Amino acid sequence: MSNKSNKKKSRRRNYKYHAVTFKLTSGQYKSLRNYCKARKTTPIKLIKKSIERFISHYEYEVPKELYLTENQLDLFDIEEFNG
Repeated sequence: MSNKSNKKKSRRRNYKYHAVTFKLTSGQYKSLRNYCKARKTTPIKLIKKSIERFISHYEYEVPKELYLTENQLDLFDIEEFNG
């Protein structure tokens, strides 16, 4: 006799991870370590928390109003000065 229950195991989702690297100066790294030590957190958790709004909301699409256009800052209209 077996003691197997009829419950199905939920499948664990396979996540695909990507490494992101960047460089810090030694002073910046010491500052990061000291801040994390004071806040009792890790550098990875601090960085992820800091950029959370950028890495969570735009997985599929970025709203059109967030895109930069070629003439984003149009201070002067040339036709105004040619009159």
